Amino acid sequence: MSVTVFYASVSGSLEVKKRQERINSVLSSKKIAYKSIDITQKPEHKDLMRKIANNPTAMPPQIANGSNYCGVSVAHAGKSNKEL
Repeated sequence: MSVTVFYASVSGSLEVKKRQERINSVLSSKKIAYKSIDITQKPEHKDLMRKIANNPTAMPPQIANGSNYCGVSVAHAGKSNKEL
């Protein structure tokens, strides 16, 4: 399975931007390979993110491992617990 980070390249929310940067930083520092999918580029990317999250109103960033939803709090837990 591969880790996927769903993000938005265009966002008016500073909080969303900070969360996205934090997730990228944690995954990179742990040397975890991941692919980024920009949900603003294609509507089907946003639909996939929301389907995996099982939440029709889910907002980026969101993390998935294959088709398993990981959420966003996993990045914060991994940083403090030294495991992801």
